[in-house]
Amino acid sequence: MSTTLTGTPAGRTAPRRAVRGLTWLIWRQHRATWLCLLGVTVAVPLWIGYQRGQLVEVLDAAGWPERPAPTPVTGDQYDLLMMLLGALPVVLAVFLGAPLIAADSEQGTARLVSTQSVSRRRWLAAKLGWCLTATLVVCAVISAVHTWWWEPYRSVLSYTWLEGSVFDNTGPVLPALALFLTAAGVTIGVLVRRVLPSMLVTFLFAVAVETAWGMVRTHLAPSRTFVYPLEGELPARLSESYELDRWVANADGQLFGWGSCAEYTEKAQAACIADKGIVDNVVEYLGYDQMAAMQWTGAAVLLAGTALLTAFVVWQAPRRAL
Repeated sequence: MSTTLTGTPAGRTAPRRAVRGLTWLIWRQHRATWLCLLGVTVAVPLWIGYQRGQLVEVLDAAGWPERPAPTPVTGDQYDLLMMLLGALPVVLAVFLGAPLIAADSEQGTARLVSTQSVSRRRWLAAKLGWCLTATLVVCAVISAVHTWWWEPYRSVLSYTWLEGSVFDNTGPVLPALALFLTAAGVTIGVLVRRVLPSMLVTFLFAVAVETAWGMVRTHLAPSRTFVYPLEGELPARLSESYELDRWVANADGQLFGWGSCAEYTEKAQAACIADKGIVDNVVEYLGYDQMAAMQWTGAAVLLAGTALLTAFVVWQAPRRAL
């Protein structure tokens, strides 16, 4: 006589997983991505620390800051690092954000999950949560380490504080920009529902956003104006300022273009200056002391965009087929 087993035999218990439910599913789906992100989080800060150590050795050998730093103080490795940090938000958006939901829609995993006891909205929230959290951790760690290197040695490094290589890769801007672009990639993946087209559209969108961000950057704080005599020297306290524009002015404050009298001969130039009554240089600039406020303002705008995109994805989920 045969017997059918319908339960667990006596004395035996079903194995228990340490991680269950959605957390286990997401780990199984994305464990390769987790490992890649962990590698980036460890390798890039180590590389930054190594380059910082080399810089300190060069500066100590030159007797800096009592003596001038050698020129150039950094080499190709620093330029490569700046390029990679600038590309990091785009890479995360294209390879992490865009396929996150699009891959499940294309492969049918999303339909399978929707037949289980877990609601579609909860599944999406879990996927978004791990994706954005991983992005935040990776970029926050790298940004903090890069800031630790750049800030005390900014006067000898080749990039000014308002250039994208520095402004976008220090402080809160790098994680905020990466979060926004990654959320945009997820949104594009939900709408397009195919992996390769989603990645292509995300790449083009990310490049457009970074181009636009470069134009917005100088408008994140009100500019300042400094006036000093025509033959005078720009004060040393403005050595770290970012110059936006420059004019010359007469005693009444009327502004003229910087090259108003420059095309004349020396004698005619003096006559032009005397005729217009030009006595001062006028500089419009942004000060280094405004950098932190500008970064937090920009980060707030990007995080608000991230929140809107994330809310759209979660709200839209039950209203369209995945």
